[in-house]
Amino acid sequence: MNPNGSDIAAGALAPAHSSAWRSELVETLGLAWPMALTQLGQIAMMTTDLALIGRLGDQAVAAAALAHTVLFATFTMGLGLVSAVTPLAAQAVGARAPRQVRASLRAGLWATVIAGVPLTLGQLYGEEMLLALGQDSATAALAGRYLDSLAWSLLPGWLFIALRGFMGAVNRPEPALWIMLTAIPVNLGLAYWLIHGGFGMRRLGIFGAGLATTLVSLAMLIAASIVCVTMRPFRKYHVFGELWRFDGTLMRRLLQLGLPISGASVLEYGVFGAAALLMGQFGTTALAAHQIALQIAAIMFMVPMGISLAATVRVGHAVGRGDTQAERRAGFAAITLGFVFMAVMTLLVALTRHGIPHLFLGASDSVAATAELTASLLVVGASFFIADGLQVVANGALRGKNDTRVPLLYAILGFWVIAFPCCWLLGFHTSLGPFGVWVGLAIGLVVYAALLVWRFHRLTGRSATA
Repeated sequence: MNPNGSDIAAGALAPAHSSAWRSELVETLGLAWPMALTQLGQIAMMTTDLALIGRLGDQAVAAAALAHTVLFATFTMGLGLVSAVTPLAAQAVGARAPRQVRASLRAGLWATVIAGVPLTLGQLYGEEMLLALGQDSATAALAGRYLDSLAWSLLPGWLFIALRGFMGAVNRPEPALWIMLTAIPVNLGLAYWLIHGGFGMRRLGIFGAGLATTLVSLAMLIAASIVCVTMRPFRKYHVFGELWRFDGTLMRRLLQLGLPISGASVLEYGVFGAAALLMGQFGTTALAAHQIALQIAAIMFMVPMGISLAATVRVGHAVGRGDTQAERRAGFAAITLGFVFMAVMTLLVALTRHGIPHLFLGASDSVAATAELTASLLVVGASFFIADGLQVVANGALRGKNDTRVPLLYAILGFWVIAFPCCWLLGFHTSLGPFGVWVGLAIGLVVYAALLVWRFHRLTGRSATA
């Protein structure tokens, strides 16, 4: 008997273990980059819309901001329902159950329509909602006109996300990216034409901007549907087969998984909205700096969001196969990628913090105070950015294991028990002022991210040793 046999065995296993981690990192990165670019494409389309609306004047910009607040609040309410398609379909792919893949998507489409119709109709009363919240009547009326056309983009937008989740679940997210990249210039040209008129079309103003978004969202849905029906490997799943069959059991699973996702998203959206209201108490300069710094964070956030979607798929596949070690490897590979990306980007933002604000504000002396405050907030946001990236990736990994209810409790704790009170206390009861609001957000996000990573570690560590 070789007394060193265990050492030899350990040495033989080490390269295999290292190779498995390298392979997982490569697979996750390959899945994440088109998903991340698709998310960035969505931001690009929104940015072009705002740029075109900006040419209509300050009141149009204010109206668009109010209308987007109504739309995003509504959009967030149902986002979990369509997001739940990805883990359910990924687990079915891992288990080699193609009919279950189709059934998962079908349940998501049903839930989207059931929730989307009343929420779309509710947005048509956006003007009345904004007036009830004390907004200026002229701006609220203009926002209501924008919502009259923009509201109809909700349902096709959700349905596209559901189909995109299915594409990702079967390891082919690229078609959704090509659709998004095609949509950006189409949206730009169509929005410009509908806003300003020409070629027989009368000038529609801000209503035209919303109509363009709705038409492009509908076109994206049609394109994604054609891809799913005609292209390999999607067509073998016959995703629209038995579309009218209602599966109550699977619908309950989707709701159990998706509603907590929506709840956590609403809590997150709410705390950032509340932080903006707090920043407004310090004046226009502080609020403008806050919005610019948050826009930078939103752009950076899109890449970890793509990694998060990849984590959901990779962990879901492993869950479907019953491979507990692969679950842990997939999740922590994605978390590592998210951390590295956000750390590099945070360093880059810190080094260029004095130039970034002028990309939004211009170079006139009148914006110097806003630019300086923005630059300072970007430094304060160092831990904020990294924690935000970690929390979204860890959330994605947990969704791959169908774990969404405990993360909802963590969201309550991180955003509303810790973050918001800290924002208020540090902002208004210390000398930090506007910086205190961002420090409060950072504290809440750090706690939230740490809890989510710990949760994934605990669940996968227990599974792997069971």
